[in-house]
Amino acid sequence: MKPRLIRPGVYWLGAIDWNRRLFDALIPLPDGTSYNAYLVQGAAKTALLDAVDPAMEDVLMHQLAGIERIDYVVSQHAEQDHSGAIPTVLAKYPQATVVCTPKAKDLLVDHLGIAPERIQTVEDGETLDLGGKTLRFLYTPWVHWPETMVTHLVEDRILFSCDFFGSHVATSNLYAGDDPYINEAAKRYYAEIMMPFRKMVQRNLEKVRGVEFDLIAPSHGPIYDHPVDILAAYEDWVSDRVSNSVVLPYISMHGSTKKMVDYLVAALAERGVSVQLFELTTTDIGKLAMALVDAATIVIGTPTVHGGPHPNVFSATHLANALRPKLKYAAIIGSYGWGTRAVERIAELIPNLKVELLDTVLCKGLPNAETFAALEALGDTIQAKHATL
Repeated sequence: MKPRLIRPGVYWLGAIDWNRRLFDALIPLPDGTSYNAYLVQGAAKTALLDAVDPAMEDVLMHQLAGIERIDYVVSQHAEQDHSGAIPTVLAKYPQATVVCTPKAKDLLVDHLGIAPERIQTVEDGETLDLGGKTLRFLYTPWVHWPETMVTHLVEDRILFSCDFFGSHVATSNLYAGDDPYINEAAKRYYAEIMMPFRKMVQRNLEKVRGVEFDLIAPSHGPIYDHPVDILAAYEDWVSDRVSNSVVLPYISMHGSTKKMVDYLVAALAERGVSVQLFELTTTDIGKLAMALVDAATIVIGTPTVHGGPHPNVFSATHLANALRPKLKYAAIIGSYGWGTRAVERIAELIPNLKVELLDTVLCKGLPNAETFAALEALGDTIQAKHATL
């Protein structure tokens, strides 16, 4: 795709990766992604903001074929999908200087082998005059690495936000418009990438709120031409508010745990509590992460395997712990053959979740009337807890 004009002297560059389906060998990409770079041409100097993933650097270099000079390459984030093609850009433009935060300098040297003498660090709030176009750099640490920053193009009122407000979407649309699907993709992105750093995201959201802009141009996904929508969504996601909903990831080996799960889902529905169910042999972990963004309670359903939780449950529980959602409550249900330490093992897996552990319901073999009565009681407990939210 050719460079696309955003404002006079400001262009979208980059690559749309329609076919990529996995990110970081972990994160599902059901709709592909994009690697956005931006070219800003002032009267005196030209800057390239971010680059692309090395796998698609040929696309970026084709777009730069007619650009005779680049003076600055701004690295807002040192990760390869943003900065991986910078060494190739520097080889084409030997006069170019890389601009980044002090913490990013070491990462660019270590991860990409960029020569330290070609790197210029900037302080928080520092500006760079391109001639009629001013770049103002704002530190946004832990959104989502410690070295990240965003760039404000003052005269054109554009916030180049890097991963902040991004979405993994491959689309030919330059702008998000009012497409509700982009908001859903952004929520998935927040859940998978930003949620572990929710409090830092909250602080950085307040910081960029003090900047005047009409466009948010992230490094993944389309540009937000109605930034009020994505800002409001982030305000909700990073807040302490939770919803009247339960996330229930589970596995059932011989049907016993599934009978318990089905019973509890029905009991909660009768009590007006929403449930999002995830059978872990087929679950898209991105959807599970999205469900955890604003749920009040997680209920983990597991059979016992060699004394502990099923490995898929182990993995999902470890993921939830890493993502640090704002859950308030947790419970464990499941079955076992002759003995179990599943509850103890699961509790050990979630030290980051500041939750109140509710009732545990376990059964030996098939669930019976006593099991179902205990599940009814758990439903009552969850309903009562959610009534106080």
